[in-house]
Amino acid sequence: MRGYLWLLLWLPAGTLWAAPLTYTPVNPSFGGNPLNGSVLLGEAQAINKYTAPVVTKSPADKLQAFADSLQSAILSRVSSAALRNIINVDGGLIPGTVETQDYIITVTDKGNGVTTISTTDRTTGQTNTFEISTQL
Repeated sequence: MRGYLWLLLWLPAGTLWAAPLTYTPVNPSFGGNPLNGSVLLGEAQAINKYTAPVVTKSPADKLQAFADSLQSAILSRVSSAALRNIINVDGGLIPGTVETQDYIITVTDKGNGVTTISTTDRTTGQTNTFEISTQL
């Protein structure tokens, strides 16, 4: 019983010695001491085991990239030239057919503000058709 009595007497005394917990950030990015920055960076670099993979392009890859870029530029100009023949100055589509060496582009006005555009590949005969609304 006396043991419990001593415990009850010392229990309130522990709260008198307690202090409030305060948090002090270490990382300078979050309000810590700026002098910790180099130390934290050094520790992070020391434990970082990642190395970036080394990718080298062969001359053939560079040549292929150049050929792809050139082909894209030429196709862009061809499509711009074809569009000049099927789009009027107001931005509307002109019904008709535009033929290039590889493709046949057909614009058909179906009425009620619906226009059909068909693109046919001359070598394979494959056709791609879609409809758009010309009404705003």
